[in-house]
Amino acid sequence: MEVSNDSTSEGVEVIIVEGDIDMHVSPKFRDSLFNVFRKKIGVVVVDLSGVPFMDSSAIATLVEGLRWSKKEDKRFILAGLQENVSRTLKLAKLNDFFEISPTQADALSRIG
Repeated sequence: MEVSNDSTSEGVEVIIVEGDIDMHVSPKFRDSLFNVFRKKIGVVVVDLSGVPFMDSSAIATLVEGLRWSKKEDKRFILAGLQENVSRTLKLAKLNDFFEISPTQADALSRIG
């Protein structure tokens, strides 16, 4: 798994994730999210278009990110979910709790 960050505009941070997220790499993913939430920004977009698989540890990390966003009053958007990842969130009945955009570009266009 590779994680990179992109500050697209003032107050918006995009986290781009590539590769599977499982229990071996989810701590790195969590650290990346945590570091972004420490910044003075209003929106966090997590681009998961490069993630073909995630396990329960990754889902727990996303839920933790959602909790941080609520606590810090920040918008938290998941973008570009591949079919397996989308299905995993639906099976866990979490898809209605997250703001989900089909692409990173769509997520950024919704910010206003």
